[in-house]
Amino acid sequence: MAEKKIQSALISVYYKDNLEPIIEQLKNQGVTIYSTGGTQKFIEELGADVVPVEELTGYPSIFGGRVKTLHPKVFGGILHRRENESDINQASEYGIPAIDLVIVDLYPFEETVASGASEVDIIEKIDIGGIALIRAAAKNYKDVTIIASKAQYGELEEKLKSQNGALNLNDRRYFAAQAFKVSSNYDTHIFNYFNREENIPALKISEEKATDLRYGENPHQDARFYGNIEDLFDQLNGKELSFNNLVDVDAAVSLIAEFSKETAFAILKHTNACGVALGETVKDAYDKAFAADTISAFGGVLITNKKVDLAAAEAMHGLFFEVLIAPDFDQDALDLLKGKKKRILLKQKINLTGTKQVKTLLNGFVEQDKDLKTETKEQFEVVTKLSPSEAEKDALVFALKICKHTKSNTIILSNHDQLFSSGVGQTSRVDALKQAIEKAKAFGFDLKGAVMASDAFFPFPDCVEIAGNEGISAVVQPGGSIKDKDSIAYCDDNGMSMVMTGVRHFKH
Repeated sequence: MAEKKIQSALISVYYKDNLEPIIEQLKNQGVTIYSTGGTQKFIEELGADVVPVEELTGYPSIFGGRVKTLHPKVFGGILHRRENESDINQASEYGIPAIDLVIVDLYPFEETVASGASEVDIIEKIDIGGIALIRAAAKNYKDVTIIASKAQYGELEEKLKSQNGALNLNDRRYFAAQAFKVSSNYDTHIFNYFNREENIPALKISEEKATDLRYGENPHQDARFYGNIEDLFDQLNGKELSFNNLVDVDAAVSLIAEFSKETAFAILKHTNACGVALGETVKDAYDKAFAADTISAFGGVLITNKKVDLAAAEAMHGLFFEVLIAPDFDQDALDLLKGKKKRILLKQKINLTGTKQVKTLLNGFVEQDKDLKTETKEQFEVVTKLSPSEAEKDALVFALKICKHTKSNTIILSNHDQLFSSGVGQTSRVDALKQAIEKAKAFGFDLKGAVMASDAFFPFPDCVEIAGNEGISAVVQPGGSIKDKDSIAYCDDNGMSMVMTGVRHFKH
């Protein structure tokens, strides 16, 4: 497989971690090492001889280190084709030595941006020589091995040991692919940094970390998660998160973020809330959320925005659920909940910060802003003769927060601190309301004095008529139907209040 023994190496890295064993291998195998700057000093301190790059090129490092390796003697040594007679003759004519191994990493651009550094510091972390060396060596993988990340140090060390300092074509092509992964990811993050202001219409997404999932939405579908979920959560117990777990966890985290001050608890199933409540304690909020649908809660995803104490843990421990998410757990509560070995317990460290959503659609992708708008009672437009009371306004705000996170068409029935029921994902808004009413009654809720929230306008007055007959007293909806006046008239004639927001919350 075109095995080539490494005789020379160019090493220039920002991170020196775990480089020492490779240097020892190269030194023991008599490899000529070229290097510069801090890497040269590091290698020499390990007792290996180093040819300074400046000696090879005849130029010092200039412009504050911006130009070190950008020279024909470096790139010619990497790029010349070892089986091309013309390339060999030119290399000989210009005194260009072959370079068989390139170990280089890149300035930490992404980390510098994340640190909140100044633009001057960020720009200085745009690597020029390193990215050029990576591309050159990867392009000429038939002759050259490229190591573009410290993540590959261990693999290189093992191959140098087991193959006596030689790598075959398959090895070199594998490392080239890894190198282009590094370079493409790097360029994507640079573009996205500049595009914060320029807003060029191009979609560039790059996540290097991939986690294989047990399967996708169904067992016959393969799936991976791309990203660092550890940045969001510490997993304290349980099996690996599945595809469906991740989808529900995303929905749960987005919903609970609506409640920043109150003690809130939500139970979700297939991304829709089957229970949401506020309470004096986590246990109180859990009890009320569970009461909204004691059947659907089985196998659900649970989330709260406050620390789980022993009383809350005891209340929910008897329920079979897939995931529980909380910002923290008292130790005795955690010990109890860990009694179910497969139960997933997640400690949420930070809130979601993204403002965009992307999904595949047809033969491309669509990107949109996340629905981050949540109406307050100050934004309500009262359109009926009767205004809702302050308590009813609080209830309408509560219902709207749930409504925007529920699949369309949806109707939410609640009071100010407890979801009574929801009609979810129906093709007709009337069907959604009927589903919600039937469900509320099945779990013993009296709808007299309850409020109703709709994700979109009422095309006909039928929904408010049905709601009024059940004793529902206040309604919130976006408005915008040509027959809004009919719904308003029914409310006026039957002692109901209605507010409009002008904001639709479709969710598909």
